[in-house]
Amino acid sequence: MSKTASKSNLFGRRLREARQQHGIPQDKLGVMIGLDESCSSARMSRYESGVHEPPFKTIEKIALALNLPTAYFFCEDDRLANIISSYQASDEHQKQSIADYISQFKIML
Repeated sequence: MSKTASKSNLFGRRLREARQQHGIPQDKLGVMIGLDESCSSARMSRYESGVHEPPFKTIEKIALALNLPTAYFFCEDDRLANIISSYQASDEHQKQSIADYISQFKIML
């Protein structure tokens, strides 16, 4: 992906990327977020392809299932999306170190 992702179907691309990184098939993710098994794969495919965008409550369920903040799915810059994903995966000590670093960086500006 480029440094700054195209706005076209940003949510779908981020969803596919995160789902694949977790090694979860579309149908399984759909069931994990409460979709009926008979339609879960088709529904997730539509979300990923941009045919439909899910309601925010569904996005929250997807984020929870993939252990990502909802902001990840709407982040236009790929570098920032990776930072958000890495931050989410960090333990509390690492998160505090990141916050401290950013605070120091802001002071330097």
